[in-house]
Amino acid sequence: MAGKGMVRSLVPVVALLLSLPAAGAEPDAEGCQDPALFSRMPGFHIYRCEDLQFGRFEFPVAGGKTQAVEGRSFMVIYYADEGAPRPSGLQVTRNYANAAKAVGGQQLHGYEDGGIEYVTLKVARGGAETWALVVAAGNDQYQLQLVEKQAMAQDVTADASSMAQSIRGTGKVALYGIYFDTGKASLKPESDSSLLEIAKLLKAEPKLKLFVVGHTDNAGTFDKNLKLSRDRAEAVVKALVSRHGVAAPRLQPFGAGPTAPVEPNQTDAGRAKNRRVELVAQ
Repeated sequence: MAGKGMVRSLVPVVALLLSLPAAGAEPDAEGCQDPALFSRMPGFHIYRCEDLQFGRFEFPVAGGKTQAVEGRSFMVIYYADEGAPRPSGLQVTRNYANAAKAVGGQQLHGYEDGGIEYVTLKVARGGAETWALVVAAGNDQYQLQLVEKQAMAQDVTADASSMAQSIRGTGKVALYGIYFDTGKASLKPESDSSLLEIAKLLKAEPKLKLFVVGHTDNAGTFDKNLKLSRDRAEAVVKALVSRHGVAAPRLQPFGAGPTAPVEPNQTDAGRAKNRRVELVAQ
């Protein structure tokens, strides 16, 4: 259920419409409320919501492609109150698009498919970038998906000791503290602490040699993912050698692409688990 902190302190409240829901409106699902960026269409109540401290969503953008955005994630499904007017899908999406534009946002993509209207919006304001997808069919419900773009706060760390223990027990260790931009192989600064722990591991185990193996999810083509995984593994090796003085012959990069998933790729959570770097003892 939704918490109370969703982008409320970063983005000012925007009134979607001047009118408020009628006094006799049906109650919202327990614990749910509108996100701070938008109010709702009049005559609707919240049927279900989900508020994740960190999530990932693929937003449709121009050209039939999608853009993955990670950060604070909020989803809400609105149902029409009994007897309330049913706006068209275009009326719903157009209202949200106009509200976003009123605070300097933009419509990135909009289309109709099988009678269902879709619109992707982006609002960058006050240092925060918020993406939104509105899906409406002109029936009794519509859905809003929001992600406030931000890096994940890393709560779990893999230190040199735990890495060594995993390698001794299983021959490998999976790392999720090495970060790249979507579709790229440039290491992000958030990776520095994990790279330091790998260097500590190799210093403490002077005879240890490692395969540095990049893994991806299955989004995109196989050949592209295979190359991306190899490039990311090479980026890790290069950083360890150039920044931490690790001898190059102790590390061999390898790209496994999407060929060794640890979770099904049908969900965002599964794909996130499959995007990783593994250290494998040679």
